[in-house]
Order: sequence, then C-alpha cells, then structure tokens
Amino acid sequence: MGNGQISLGQTVIKSNARKVPRLSPATQDMICRFAASTAHAFTLMERLDSKLEASPGQFARANVNLAKDWCTEKYLQKLEAMLIVSDGNDLFVITGAGDVLTPQHDIAAMGSGGNDALAGGRAMMTNGNLTVERIDG
Repeated sequence: MGNGQISLGQTVIKSNARKVPRLSPATQDMICRFAASTAHAFTLMERLDSKLEASPGQFARANVNLAKDWCTEKYLQKLEAMLIVSDGNDLFVITGAGDVLTPQHDIAAMGSGGNDALAGGRAMMTNGNLTVERIDG
C-alpha cells in the first residue's frame, strides 16, 4: 500500500503520484517504495535492478549489496533516500547508512504520511476484516 502524496515540507505538491513502481521486467514480482528525491530513488532502484539480475533468486543478498555500494561508493553516498523493497515474501527497508532492516510485523512505512500508513497497516494486521476505507473513516 502506498499513498500518492508528494510534499515539500508542509506543502502538498501532488496528491495522486505513482510511488510504488515495479522494477524491471526481470524483477517484475518485486515492488519498491521510496521517500526522497525521485531522481535519487530511481538511481538506487536501477542499481538494485542490476544487483537482482546479478544474483537471481537471492533477494536478500541483492539488497545487502545495494546497501553496501550505497554507503561505500562516493557518488552514491550523496543520494538521499530510503527504500522499502519487497518480493512478496521478504520485506526490507534500505538506507544510505548501509542498513538493511526487516521491519517488525512485516509492515513498513516512510515519508510524510508514514506514521498514518504504519498505523493503518497495523490496524489491518490486528483486525483482518478491516479495509483501507474503514480505517480511513
């Protein structure tokens, strides 16, 4: 689940952006959610694509290799973003500090609406019959 809100500080610039892009056709079962500069995030997603293609079937390893490159390669160190990546089985939050985190309860959120999204995800996990519409009120 991802909202489509793009904000600069407290100002909503766009409310219907597509922020859960699919990766390349070779990795079509995986999705990536990001918070940060779009150009930075797409640069990182392209790098992740190449890591996934180099390590087929090794999703965790590809994500660790991306994080390793991100915190050690000089030009990648300047990229400011956070990524949430999933292949439908595993879920990771990746940061420029080299972190590859597995979120508690398989729920991750980030960005300006992250706290609301996290609360909604937890509500859906706790009470399985809730829909997004019922949580939003």
